[in-house]
Amino acid sequence: MTSTASAPFAGAAGLGPAEADWAAAEALVRALPPTARVLLICHINPDGDALGSMLGFGLGLRQFGVRDVQATFPGPPELPEPFRGLPGLDLLVPADAADPAPDLVICFDAASESRLGELAGRLSSAGAALVLDHHASNPGFGTVNLVDAGAAATSVVAEQLLARLGVVVDPAIAECLYVALTTDTGSFRFEATTPAVHEMAARLLATGISPGDISRRVFDTRPFGAVRLFGEVLGRARLEPAAAGGRGLVWTFATLDDLARHDQRPYVLEALIDSVRCTAEADVSCVVKQTKPAEWAVSMRSKGAVDVSRVAVALGGGGHTFAAGFTGRGTVEQVVESIRGQLDAALIG
Repeated sequence: MTSTASAPFAGAAGLGPAEADWAAAEALVRALPPTARVLLICHINPDGDALGSMLGFGLGLRQFGVRDVQATFPGPPELPEPFRGLPGLDLLVPADAADPAPDLVICFDAASESRLGELAGRLSSAGAALVLDHHASNPGFGTVNLVDAGAAATSVVAEQLLARLGVVVDPAIAECLYVALTTDTGSFRFEATTPAVHEMAARLLATGISPGDISRRVFDTRPFGAVRLFGEVLGRARLEPAAAGGRGLVWTFATLDDLARHDQRPYVLEALIDSVRCTAEADVSCVVKQTKPAEWAVSMRSKGAVDVSRVAVALGGGGHTFAAGFTGRGTVEQVVESIRGQLDAALIG
């Protein structure tokens, strides 16, 4: 069962969940009987925050005493290589093997129901739906919504709920949450990195996990084929200084043929935006990644002059002020033209 909000709620405004929301979320978990079936779902093409928050919370539920816990995500059951060493992977099941009618479904890092793909129906077939997220564009599609647009990552929300439940964060849970926190803050480089973020990182590190090993595995390991692929895709990058009211746009694209030619999986392209966004002459950066013959996954970043979440929402996606995305259809030129058409309206101030 779900509830739909007709107007943005406090979490979407960056105020964080109200105490009543925290209490309701805690009550949902505490009311679970020993035989309860819980299904955890994160968004399609999961990143570090989606997987880390989901698996870390799942391990916490086990510690809490919930025995029947499944974790899943829509689409092919393929994990990006950097996350194949995460604790809690035994919780994962393919989408088509997920419980069709769990007692409780908990969604992680999904800004909208559409990001749950073929698993979105579990929201109505479950006894209740709890949403943990930090995207300002999230409309609040659960029975209970813990959406904190001011949080640096969904893992921040997950850690707070685990604390309220009295779960002790052990090294396995800590590693999952730390991967989630570091990936969504860009290794603590993005604007959302606050003193509270570093305090959370300190708590997680105090469990004994190794930040060096985690960083090498998640950020600093890449197949040679991916290095060659990056060089090719960056070589076709285009700079449009007049776009976004003169703030500038830089963009590039990668096709399915590019991936096949270098024998690479789609996940390797997720890191490409970091190489594009450093362009000094552009406030907005964009990577357009082909997923089907006429479908593209679009990642956008802003340095501060443009609210790219407004662009993404207008084009059917969502995200944050400085990091957002959507699914585009047509040719790559048509997708980029749709972005150009929204940039001026998304200028901040």
